[in-house]
Amino acid sequence: MTRNVFTLAAVFVAFTGGMVMSRVNDREGAITDGGGSGAPIVDVSQSRTPSTPAGLAGAGAAGLPDLSSIAERAIQASVNISSTQQVAVDPFFQMLYGDVPQSQTSMGSGVFVSPDGYVVTNSHVVGSRRADIRVTLTDNREFAAKVVGIDPESDLAVLRIDVKGATPLPWGDSSKLRVAEWVLAVGNPFQFNQTVTLGIVSAQNRHDPQLATYNDFIQTDAAINPGNSGGALVNSRGELVGINTMIYSRTGGYQGIGFAVPSNLVKRILDTLVKTGEVVRGSIGNLTYVTVTAAQVRNARLGDQGGVYVQGMYKSDPAYAAGIRPRDIIVSFNGTAVTEQSQLQRQIADIKIGSTVRVEVLRNGERRTFEVPVVQMAPPR
Repeated sequence: MTRNVFTLAAVFVAFTGGMVMSRVNDREGAITDGGGSGAPIVDVSQSRTPSTPAGLAGAGAAGLPDLSSIAERAIQASVNISSTQQVAVDPFFQMLYGDVPQSQTSMGSGVFVSPDGYVVTNSHVVGSRRADIRVTLTDNREFAAKVVGIDPESDLAVLRIDVKGATPLPWGDSSKLRVAEWVLAVGNPFQFNQTVTLGIVSAQNRHDPQLATYNDFIQTDAAINPGNSGGALVNSRGELVGINTMIYSRTGGYQGIGFAVPSNLVKRILDTLVKTGEVVRGSIGNLTYVTVTAAQVRNARLGDQGGVYVQGMYKSDPAYAAGIRPRDIIVSFNGTAVTEQSQLQRQIADIKIGSTVRVEVLRNGERRTFEVPVVQMAPPR
């Protein structure tokens, strides 16, 4: 007798060596990343006022929007990105199996954000500063790209190419998106260049430990597949409202659940990377946490309020030196109630380096408050 086993993979929608790169989680409900081949999403949300926005001027009798003009502009702002990196090969492996490719190429998408050649994409599309990056425009011109900066925490990267007169999309305010607004995804799924797909905003401010520790994502049902990573999410006014990053899938392909980094965060990261080349974030140490509910806390006889349970830490951590210990439940950070893990990690990351924060914990049912210094987050290995 056999059983069907479904595994949801965290899939980065970038092509690598002709194959889809995927992070597989052996737990039902894992997230798959859908970025990697330059398909920006265009947000084609309906107007929130009775007046008809420009993007819907051609709406038919059935009330469906005519998004052809917006799609044309979004395509012109989109680019294809290829990243080639040298791969270290074990000599013993090469002796056993003969010549092994010494380089690895991934394909993804990107979008112009300025007329002078700045391009935003995903960090997993770029890989590293040492990669050979090539950017191809819609007219098939190809350029070598300079890596301006990479931020793995937000999965964003900024490139620059030597081109004048690029046609960037205007910035949209991602905080004003509403569920069920129309959106377009523009990119290069499976290397089908300049592909446009249509969907809606399925959810706002989606966060989960499987998705990322830093971002609140826009969820959309616009079709996103391998090769779409780094592409733009555009609304019905032709504004850039997000960058495609991941998909949730049992197969590695489209399942109707995709995620994009909101434009407000993209713009903030872009400005920082252009100015300094890196994003510096705060840390109180290499702690491991898990979200716990009030019921779980009561059952464990540790208190009466949910929060973030400290599973482990190092004695060298600033939090440990300040008095926090494993089994503490963090319930407040600088006066703001803490309800889940990713919220706490974002709060810590956004605090100024060198400042001190007030962390309130439950320890065996008793409330205690500690003053914890904030240090610079160590870069990912």
